[in-house]
Amino acid sequence: MPGHLRDYFVVLPDSAAGAAVAGRLPVQEPAGRFAAPDPAGRAATGGDVLTVAHPSGRPWVVARPAFRRVSHLRRGDDALVLIGPDRVPEAVLSGLLEGARDRTALERRLARLPGLHHVIARLSGQTWIRGTASGLRRVYHARHPQAGTIASDRPAVLARLIDAPLDDGALALRMLDFLPHPLSRRVVWRGVHETGAGYGLALPAAAPGTAAAPGPTEHRWWEPPPAELPLAEGARALGEAIAASVRAHVGGLDRISCELSGGLDSTALAFAARATGPQRLSLLTVAARDRYSEDETWARRAVELAGQDDRGTAPAPAGHPASTHARRTGPSAGRHADPVLDHRVVPAADAPYFYADLASCAAELNDEPLPVAPGRARADLLLGRARATGSRYHLTGYGGDELFLGLPHAYQDLFHGNPFTAWSHLGGLRHQLGWPLLPTVKALLDRSAFPRWLAGAVTAAPQPVARTPLLSWGVRQSLRPWFTEHANALITEEFRAAAEHAEPIDPWRGRHVDIDAVRMGARHFQAMEEIGTTIGLPVAAPFYDDRVLEATLAVRLQDRISPWRYKPLLVEAMRGVVPDALLARTTKDHMSSDEHQGLREHGPELAELWTGSRLAERGLVDGRRLLRLAAEPFSPVLVEHSISSTVAGETWLRTAENAWPAPPPHRTPAPTRTRTSEASL
Repeated sequence: MPGHLRDYFVVLPDSAAGAAVAGRLPVQEPAGRFAAPDPAGRAATGGDVLTVAHPSGRPWVVARPAFRRVSHLRRGDDALVLIGPDRVPEAVLSGLLEGARDRTALERRLARLPGLHHVIARLSGQTWIRGTASGLRRVYHARHPQAGTIASDRPAVLARLIDAPLDDGALALRMLDFLPHPLSRRVVWRGVHETGAGYGLALPAAAPGTAAAPGPTEHRWWEPPPAELPLAEGARALGEAIAASVRAHVGGLDRISCELSGGLDSTALAFAARATGPQRLSLLTVAARDRYSEDETWARRAVELAGQDDRGTAPAPAGHPASTHARRTGPSAGRHADPVLDHRVVPAADAPYFYADLASCAAELNDEPLPVAPGRARADLLLGRARATGSRYHLTGYGGDELFLGLPHAYQDLFHGNPFTAWSHLGGLRHQLGWPLLPTVKALLDRSAFPRWLAGAVTAAPQPVARTPLLSWGVRQSLRPWFTEHANALITEEFRAAAEHAEPIDPWRGRHVDIDAVRMGARHFQAMEEIGTTIGLPVAAPFYDDRVLEATLAVRLQDRISPWRYKPLLVEAMRGVVPDALLARTTKDHMSSDEHQGLREHGPELAELWTGSRLAERGLVDGRRLLRLAAEPFSPVLVEHSISSTVAGETWLRTAENAWPAPPPHRTPAPTRTRTSEASL
């Protein structure tokens, strides 16, 4: 069956109804069949379900972690569960839980850890659940008719448990290229709700003598730090945060891999991963078809510099053009055995175009349609090659652009406190981007409130031209010509309704946009994680660690972004880790040609997709117009309007409608196949 959920957790109330809900959770057996976990808390399928119990013995947290680790500790009736990339030692858990009588005290202690975990705590009878401020880990909740409020990290699990129908308004929204805050929280199933990033969900216990517990409440646990650190101090903190995040993912592993695109972000992570001391580090580069691309050249240079004699090593020997190897030895060998560097270049001819093998999207049921779905075949190729090296964990540079490039909107914030510096920086940016003077001044002086901007953030008018100054609360989007009037009405109403009560993430316009961009990217990265889970290789983006986000936001704006320096904060943070010659790169490659070419190469697959379109059946797109566009890949319509989000919505909808098999009758597993969950209390 498509759309298997291979990784999830659910938090249940302490009641007989809550225990019964546990019996309906999806569990995929090795043979591909589904069975229900034992509500008593033991694994029903060879130990792949872990259960942490309430003091009563009923299931409290039921988890099926594909690669993430479940760490737990109980002290009396209080308990703490952390679900993340690494196991947290019991001594650390004890230090977090001891003396934490409320969620505020607990959060102060949690700030010591890398910000990568889901946190589930029971304190004084109340359950507290939260994800990450970056949005990489999210929390959803729904009201079950018998059990009351249940929570999970996967909305599809909750939708199954409450038999929730799809929400056409939320589906229509996801045909846009991106959703600004707070519309990104609109879940595609009715009755399922997303807790805002930076907020946690409190689930009070039922009062003595009553069966029903009060409803859930959200509480803010995270605030962005003030932007006051100078570059040198901020760079030190960022470098430490990146190193800690990388260690949390791959520290102690013998064989790991990194995507080495040749860009600054992936290069920084490759050198940070090397410092953790694996026996073998595989670096994968996908060659570009564009003969003007520089990425492969920079990737090869990175491998060459990593093997140079500046630390007592021999240069990397020449080898097959698709594979070079270098062994590092030298002064650092006293700390740990230096890794073998294995560089593999995937030939451009092997890399699929965008929109290839769209049927493969059915292998994962993402939380929502994601615009990166048309590139799934490319991601599958890269991760498949990484897994073939024997890698046990794969790192990517996702999140680097959102964090370190800096968006022009930030100059609105800088203008308030330092107008001369802001105008000087904007002058450089304006000349680079071709922004006219008067529109730039007008945009800089604009003081429109966030709700007003949000109400007009989607329009039927053409896309803004490239020379339009971007200094507002976000980017205005255009409705697509293939959307139906029904879809346009749904989208417009969603924006209008959200604007009535919308509050920005941060009162400062630039900071709001920066954080929203990071959260949007973290949400999109979920698709890469799901592909890795499908093929059996965990994938991580350390830049989405909360501590990395905080370290970035803590740096003064004039130091963090500049029109004259490329990612200055990351460059300084990695100085001494990455060779200076690599930190000097100031360019970035793009793959837009592969997307346009993909429309031509895979026109027949797109035509097949629009034949019997599920979006058309729901009245959201004009299927006949999409069929015509599939035969006209270079149509001006497709040049002006991206179709990737619509494709993602269609492929996701086909997966979602086939995701759930009929639940089998509950059975008690044979003793030979049952073991006590290592997370049972």
